[in-house]
Amino acid sequence: MQACTLQTWIARRIALRQRLARVCTSYLLFLMVVTQKHSLEEAARFSGLHKSLFCKMLKSHGNVAASTLESLSKQQAKHAAKSLQALKGLPWKMAILMDSTLQHRASLHPENAKKFNHGKGYVIGHQWTNIVLMINDMLIPLRPIPYYSKRYCREHALDYQTEHELVVDYLTNLHLEDYIGSYDPRDVIVLADSGYDDKKIEQTIVNKRWTFIIALKKTRSVKSETLYLTTPLSRQWCHIATFFRNHRRLKWTTIRVMTNGRKRKRMEFRIRHTLGYLRYVG
Repeated sequence: MQACTLQTWIARRIALRQRLARVCTSYLLFLMVVTQKHSLEEAARFSGLHKSLFCKMLKSHGNVAASTLESLSKQQAKHAAKSLQALKGLPWKMAILMDSTLQHRASLHPENAKKFNHGKGYVIGHQWTNIVLMINDMLIPLRPIPYYSKRYCREHALDYQTEHELVVDYLTNLHLEDYIGSYDPRDVIVLADSGYDDKKIEQTIVNKRWTFIIALKKTRSVKSETLYLTTPLSRQWCHIATFFRNHRRLKWTTIRVMTNGRKRKRMEFRIRHTLGYLRYVG
């Protein structure tokens, strides 16, 4: 009875067609369960429905899933944006977080699978770029970006794009006015790791008048503020590694951050801070 009530509540929130309600809500509940493998067979075993129902839903209603997610995200964002407040410890009011997720292959011969170098080794599977909007300490998921391999694009007559190109197109067409109404671009910060250190991505963010904090790769070229003002634009650039070797005498600054757990532990970091300019950006 409780599962039935929860399924009804979910179906009302996402406004599904009646014939899709049971399959979709069952699949959503299955994704919330902690398990070693999130496959269609496991979803069928969990819900008592046939595997083909989930296969048909995922294959034939991808546009419905994307539009429903966008609709729910906009509703949640508009509700959270009624009273915008600065993010904890940051001078900005909204944050856009980007990170990639790798899904391990579910069979020996999956479609649209690729070999990825993921930290500790290679992983064969599917890649997604997740985009999240943070307002008033509330995480609002936006439409993720699927990555298609060259082989998949060739077989389905699609134009192949790298992950960075997909992110550039996504950010270019991301209009926050549809989510929160009118806003000041200076209140938006984009956060990402070094996997998104790309001059086209960074220039797209600058063109939108947003701010970004992205971990730079050591081969990126930078210039100190003094050299930028006193030397020609095409000269005196150096790599990040060389730049910090030249500025190793900078004073260390300690930053203390309190965690939100029950034990309220304190984390300490040491940083060196200096002003500089990043080549090809801004």
